[in-house]
Amino acid sequence: MRYPIILGMVGLGVLLFLWERHRHAPTHVSNTAYDLLLSTLLSHSVPEVSVDQIQSGQYRVLDARAYREFEVSHIAGATWVGYDDFDLARLVGIDTHAPVAVYCSVGYRSERIAERLLQQGYTHVVNVYGGIFQWVNTRHPVVTINGAETERIHAYSKSWGVWLTRGEPIYE
Repeated sequence: MRYPIILGMVGLGVLLFLWERHRHAPTHVSNTAYDLLLSTLLSHSVPEVSVDQIQSGQYRVLDARAYREFEVSHIAGATWVGYDDFDLARLVGIDTHAPVAVYCSVGYRSERIAERLLQQGYTHVVNVYGGIFQWVNTRHPVVTINGAETERIHAYSKSWGVWLTRGEPIYE
């Protein structure tokens, strides 16, 4: 009889911990469940911006996804830098003091790349909170590798694709 009570107390403690962490994390997405996921998934180790903040053109936008994801669609004008095969050589011509915004599908991989950029001396690096999923969910356009607008968006996997509420998810 005491095991269910202990498990219930542990579960309640975990929920309270996640809620408290969520309350203090910046909120940049309107879907509460997605926002809770992001607030706990990300370490918030670099400054975060909303998708609307990168629209101003003040940032050099970097895509930290796999090249196949970038090929399917990306934010217009974004520079592909990769994740597993990230290489600083892809940033040639981008000044280390230029404002840089990094995105991926939801913000996890881009946060890791943003940390690496800061370690390499880039001084004004931010992570796009909610990533390209939030970009598409808020009706911002994406383009193919040839620059044509598309509704297709690489959704990484079916389990992550649930957070993509607009567009045509692609998993290949």
